[in-house]
Amino acid sequence: MKSNKTMKLGEEVLKILNKVYEPDRMIETTFKRYDLAFKTDEAGRPILLFMGQRDESGQIKGERYARRLKLGPDGEIIKDHWENKGKAS
Repeated sequence: MKSNKTMKLGEEVLKILNKVYEPDRMIETTFKRYDLAFKTDEAGRPILLFMGQRDESGQIKGERYARRLKLGPDGEIIKDHWENKGKAS
């Protein structure tokens, strides 16, 4: 059973993460009171997310998420979910 301390990604954050961005980049933005930084894959899909508060050195303290994508033979997405990987520091 998962701890209630881990943050679950909400629909509004998923809307940001379901967009396509510049490939192979680290994108930084804010959402409400959170700082977000995510890495995109070669197709521009976010695959790694850091969500929390940025500290003095620019690092995000909060949660780290990894995206699990399974693509079909025609490139269609079969499975797509975000997995909480624990604390980001």
